[in-house]
Amino acid sequence: MAEEKRNILTREGLEKYESELNDLKVVKRKEVAQKIKEAREQGDLSENAEYDAAKDEQRDIEARIEELEKILKNAEVVDDDEVDSEKVSIGCTVKIKDMELNETMEYKIVGSTEANSLKGKISNESPVGRALIGKKKGASVEVETPAGIIKYKVVEIQKNN
Repeated sequence: MAEEKRNILTREGLEKYESELNDLKVVKRKEVAQKIKEAREQGDLSENAEYDAAKDEQRDIEARIEELEKILKNAEVVDDDEVDSEKVSIGCTVKIKDMELNETMEYKIVGSTEANSLKGKISNESPVGRALIGKKKGASVEVETPAGIIKYKVVEIQKNN
């Protein structure tokens, strides 16, 4: 059997997933069990929309619990104290400047399971993340995108507090 992929997480990401898992197991499971019980008490299950909806919700919750347990089982947490502010690494925040558009952007470099571009979190496995890893302040990188090659300059690297 192939070795499972390590899920690189920041401390913040680990705590978020652990909290969600606990909420699903302790709160949501009980809520959905109560919904199923109430729907069963209504009688005929073959035409009971509430019962079907509750069973679907239960399936979704169990699938998410399984997914979270798998992520956490293979988690490798990046210790904030070990993040080097001299070069771009997982767990740091980096400001980069798009050399063509003259725009500055800020991203937190995280593992792929935590990535959320809408919240400014990019994966170390993304094209931009991969290009930035290991670079120092002042370094220029070229990232190949579907729109062509984009040039960025590392403006600032910060450790997260």
